[in-house]
Amino acid sequence: MDTMRDRFAPVVSRLLDEDPRVAVVLAEIGTDGFAAARIRHPERVINVGIREQLLVGAGAGLALTGLRPVLHTFASFLVERPFEQVKLDLGHQDVGAVLVSAAASFDWPAGGFTHMAPGDVALLDTLDGWTVHVPGHPDEAETLLRHAVAAGDDKVYVRLSTQSNAQGRPVDGVRLHTVREGRGGVVVAVGPMLDAVLAATEGLDVTVLYATTVRPFDGAALRRATEAAGTDVVLVEPCLAGTSAATAGDVLAGVPHRVLGLGVGRRELRKYGTVDEHLAAHGLDAGSLRERIGGFLSAPGDA
Repeated sequence: MDTMRDRFAPVVSRLLDEDPRVAVVLAEIGTDGFAAARIRHPERVINVGIREQLLVGAGAGLALTGLRPVLHTFASFLVERPFEQVKLDLGHQDVGAVLVSAAASFDWPAGGFTHMAPGDVALLDTLDGWTVHVPGHPDEAETLLRHAVAAGDDKVYVRLSTQSNAQGRPVDGVRLHTVREGRGGVVVAVGPMLDAVLAATEGLDVTVLYATTVRPFDGAALRRATEAAGTDVVLVEPCLAGTSAATAGDVLAGVPHRVLGLGVGRRELRKYGTVDEHLAAHGLDAGSLRERIGGFLSAPGDA
């Protein structure tokens, strides 16, 4: 099966052909995938070299001319390194762009901590007006990429990962989707965490919601789910633990509730190993999740 990133260049290359507003800005990473598109659209496929601040600045400049720029590189170089440009060139100037990342939290362990960005979504949460998509399958990535590019002049972040669920599900770029219904709590699985959550909650009387768009957060769907399943909520995210916990707490502010945020821990793992070893070390494999979710839901008041 191809990866989300394998799907990225062909999809956006077709969008370049279909929409004269679309432009692509790269920082060396991913240039091979756009070689043919660059021949067809040399003025709208731009490689700035290994200059990530310029990547964002150039994208903002294109947006000021009326284009819809798509910016791509590894997450750590797209959100963290040029964060001042994201904040000012896009946010302060109030122009839109589509930021499409690769490598996510620890997709390339051999690259080391410089190529890991578990805090990317949390960092964007400090800014106003961002839409954040976290697909869990290449088919979902294609759908959400198309949504992102078509979203007028909005600021959109699409977080691509090599981690993937076994099957794609219908996504619309807005809503949480109910995958399983129960009465003993709500578990929200974000993007590629869904398969592990389903395995972890097998046989448990819980509602499982699936999120591929986490900002804006579909609070209405979470409130509806808690009406039947109760207001104990577990969030399982492929990014920094607790990234969406405050958001869920705001949604449920009017009722007594408990929220547990599971995700990537803050402690740096200096033996980089494999993706599966990182998942296990952060407690995001199915076995660890079952223990953590089950313990939280069975011990009210002790969280």
